[in-house]
Amino acid sequence: MTSTDAGAMPSVGGSIRSTIPARIDRLPWSNFHTRLIIALGVAWILDGLEITVASSVAGALTHADTLNLTPNIANDLGTPYLAGEILGALIFGMFSDRWGRRNLFMVTLAVYLVGSGLSALTLGTSTGWVVFLYATRVIAGMGIGGETAAINSAIDEMIPAKYRGRVDIGINGTYWAGAMLGSAATLLFLNAIPESVGWRLGFLLGPVVGLFIIYIRRNLPESPRWQIMHGRAEGAEESISYIEQEVAKSGVVLPPVDDSLAIEVKPTDQRGYLTLLRMLFAKYPSRSVLGAGLMITQSFLYNAIFFSFTTVLAAYFGVGGGAPLYLLAFSIGNLIGPLVLGPFFDTIGRRQMIGGTYLLSGVLLAVIGVLFNTHVLNALSLTIAFAIVFFFASAGASAAYLTVSEVFPQEVRAKAIGVFYSISQGAGIAANLFFGALIGTSKHPPTSGLFIGYLSGAAIMVIGGLIAVFLGVDAAGKSLEEVATPLSVVQKVTHIESMGHRPPSARPDRD
Repeated sequence: MTSTDAGAMPSVGGSIRSTIPARIDRLPWSNFHTRLIIALGVAWILDGLEITVASSVAGALTHADTLNLTPNIANDLGTPYLAGEILGALIFGMFSDRWGRRNLFMVTLAVYLVGSGLSALTLGTSTGWVVFLYATRVIAGMGIGGETAAINSAIDEMIPAKYRGRVDIGINGTYWAGAMLGSAATLLFLNAIPESVGWRLGFLLGPVVGLFIIYIRRNLPESPRWQIMHGRAEGAEESISYIEQEVAKSGVVLPPVDDSLAIEVKPTDQRGYLTLLRMLFAKYPSRSVLGAGLMITQSFLYNAIFFSFTTVLAAYFGVGGGAPLYLLAFSIGNLIGPLVLGPFFDTIGRRQMIGGTYLLSGVLLAVIGVLFNTHVLNALSLTIAFAIVFFFASAGASAAYLTVSEVFPQEVRAKAIGVFYSISQGAGIAANLFFGALIGTSKHPPTSGLFIGYLSGAAIMVIGGLIAVFLGVDAAGKSLEEVATPLSVVQKVTHIESMGHRPPSARPDRD
């Protein structure tokens, strides 16, 4: 077979033959890929920042010189934001599959900028202004939820296969960099600046960062994989040529891609959520259980532990104003875990690492529950213990997002992310309600209730780990087209490994 980089060529019957997936996966790391993860990875930083800021300024919004909200209204600001995330993931996930990754990751960031910026313009405490504030939180959440679907899809489709796991996991873990930034910023805004101005600056911090990122994103190409699957052969060739030229600027001579690594696709009509649901239950039942299991269990753990953490510090250990510092230490463990462990998901493998991180974090949490119940831990030792647990849990949770973005076909990838993300958020709401009922309000409440909560969280993570062990998909180093054959494919791609090739496994994308 002749070697070629022809990219996308018309074939008989209206189909397109393309080596573009192979051309993407054979690329070495370059400045282009670094720019890509900076421009797209900010989505998770903004999410962590937004949630932390809203949580941190809630108390200040009850004061007379701010909005004078009731404590219930102020503390409930996270609910409309969460509802917006679910709505945005479903709506923009569908549009991302239909209109393209680049179009949507520009739109979703703009939606977030508008929503969070308008939150800072809330001027009163009347019912109308409270409705306005809640509505702006919904809009901000929609932008971030949409980012989750569009960004994870774009990253997986444009990062070479051998780097895909560590990059996706590392980026998802940067949520905690946003949480750290939000904690530091609100400490400054609410202490060094009058509260009447400081809380508004907190809500404006994310849009300021977002404006800078819009400037960087403007030069990113569309996902060539998305373009091919939608019959846009000429645009796909322009996108991949641009990427290859950017890589070549570093002095790399790219080898040609053999035509035997081409795929042949026949673009069809757009597929909606009904197609996705039929696929999840009919063709990919075990992958659906895998995705739902990983997303639900990690969401339950995080919402139960993280969002109740400062309440536990206050109720059980009398920690008040210093809680953000403990939260900062907690966040550091969550940030470092995905960065340190991420490469092993590409080398050791998905199934082993996801299962291992889930199981280990579950066992460690059970140990913490026992120590907590026997009054061995204080505020500092509990924080250190949680930082260790979430060093592993954070990497596993990030890998859950990686899993749902790579084990389903190209045409429904963003919608699949949106569906499983929404399911996980529902589990998070349940976890909040469950742990809220377990935490007492007295200064030194009995620990038995929270002990049950910690053991429940541990058991749920162990279940997630077992699901990964038995149902995990061995996707490390494989092209997305081998992990899950696109619905439009007429002829399937073979496996790419250091520009050599081996026979593809028999239907690796079937349950």
